[in-house]
Amino acid sequence: METKEMKVGFIGTGVMGARMVKRLLAADYLVIVYNRSIEKTEPLVKLGAKRAGTIAELAQCSNVICTCLSMPDDVIDVYLQKGGVIESAWPGTICLDFTTVGPDTSRMVANEAEGKGIYFLDAPVSGGPEGAEQGTLTIMVGGVKSAWERVLPLLNVLGEMVEYLGPSGSGSVAKLINQYLVAVHSVAASEAMVAGTALGLDAEQLYRILKASYGDSRMLRRHMEQYVLPRKFEPGGAVKYVHKDARLANQLMGAIGIKRFLGQIAEEAFASAMEQGLSDLDMSAVIQPLEKRCNVTVKKNEM
Repeated sequence: METKEMKVGFIGTGVMGARMVKRLLAADYLVIVYNRSIEKTEPLVKLGAKRAGTIAELAQCSNVICTCLSMPDDVIDVYLQKGGVIESAWPGTICLDFTTVGPDTSRMVANEAEGKGIYFLDAPVSGGPEGAEQGTLTIMVGGVKSAWERVLPLLNVLGEMVEYLGPSGSGSVAKLINQYLVAVHSVAASEAMVAGTALGLDAEQLYRILKASYGDSRMLRRHMEQYVLPRKFEPGGAVKYVHKDARLANQLMGAIGIKRFLGQIAEEAFASAMEQGLSDLDMSAVIQPLEKRCNVTVKKNEM
């Protein structure tokens, strides 16, 4: 499908969605946006996006519909409610859901879409706001392959690695496995840095050693450099979302017969952070309950 033929509806213009819309606009796609909080669409309208007043209006004006939402229940509401995408979209419409949900949710929506002649692709992304802004996201796609092929040019605007993985739900499985590692590595890095600091090591020096050694990880670098050492916890990906992802990933682990696994500890750690009022901070704030417990702060050396 050529760019000029696509009328792209985009539902959910938050931290990730707004950046993705900007890339589509810059690539000369016609984009119609909808968001429950209308003020989040204002900057996009100024850049050339059209605004729809309802989901139904957006669906009826689009032949490709993208959704980037917060929670599985949001996906179910947007697609399956009265006046939602499935009821309102035209047969032949291709839907791309960038939300991180369980594969059962993706398959359920795909089945409902199929009954209306609509294609639904689960297409969760990894790479955070930076990746969305730069077009370097990893996009993991499940669903009908011919539909994926038709929207691949659009996905290539948003992502650097765009992988088709198989039937509906396959993209969601891959994303949850990724998020399992995100959660586990985040907690492991937090424990290591808190332990080293509590045992008298300089946090910055310890971090330099770890990132040059086999203990290095992408999450260690992300958290320490951007958030923990400078003590700035404005969210790229919030604690509450990683907790949700860890919970969904753990359900998959249990379903295949793994009984004791590190994701359970990670889910508990993120739940503890939420209980301490850190839900809306960046996922790296999972370190704060550990710091409190050990009476230390992992930060830059101020000397």
